[in-house]
Amino acid sequence: MKSVKIPMRMCLGCNENKPKKELMRVVKSPEGEISLDFTGKKNGRGSYICRNVECFNKARKARRFEKSFSCRIEDSVYEVMMVELKKETENS
Repeated sequence: MKSVKIPMRMCLGCNENKPKKELMRVVKSPEGEISLDFTGKKNGRGSYICRNVECFNKARKARRFEKSFSCRIEDSVYEVMMVELKKETENS
């Protein structure tokens, strides 16, 4: 029986490798817009974080999103992403 390979990604907050389905994708679109991608199918450059606020805050504080996307991210974008993340974790 052939084993199925599970895609692994590293969380920007805690730096742990986890299965891709356990993580949430943050995407920078070709237009330069940065947002959370709950489906994992949006077009653009993606980075991954755990589905909790602590990892998001660690990644934000260490500017890991900015390093990953090679651009400056405004505080208002982080605020919107935080609200979306809290809604997502409450619904789960």
